[in-house]
Amino acid sequence: MKWSVIQLQKFRDKGLEIDEMVDMSHLTSRDTDIRKLAPVHIEGRADIGTNKVTFHLNVEGQMVLPCSRTLVDVDYPFNFSLTETYLLKASLAEEYQESESVHLVQGDVIDLQPVLEEEILLAVPMQVISEEADEHVLSSGKGWDYKDAESDTEEEAKVDPRLAGLADFFKSDEQ
Repeated sequence: MKWSVIQLQKFRDKGLEIDEMVDMSHLTSRDTDIRKLAPVHIEGRADIGTNKVTFHLNVEGQMVLPCSRTLVDVDYPFNFSLTETYLLKASLAEEYQESESVHLVQGDVIDLQPVLEEEILLAVPMQVISEEADEHVLSSGKGWDYKDAESDTEEEAKVDPRLAGLADFFKSDEQ
């Protein structure tokens, strides 16, 4: 995903359509949670002007991650859009200083690879649960119970028998 500035200037009037499959399997060495990464489909366009090149891309792919509960392989599809602007003149950098998606071209080559790598790594979720692990969720154990928000409100009305005597404490104070 590299283009020289001269090569891109040839597409200035009509823009550049992008539809490629890119091998990003090397990201498995950067993030050990990614067990496998299928080729990533990148599609979109590049708007090319005299001072800047803006890429509007849709990135779609699938990675294999470990289940947080059972460590079995889980297929995790990802799909995100991104817009990245590359400035061809350093004098324009001050205008776009606060924007994170604006980059100054180093040399005469625009390389999307580092941006794509970063965005794919950001798409990795904190935890993934396999369907098998989700079906076999324990709801209670020795000395503990799993409660969701709905059951929690029902349980508030019940008084713990060990604390029932404290309810009488406040009643005697009022009398």
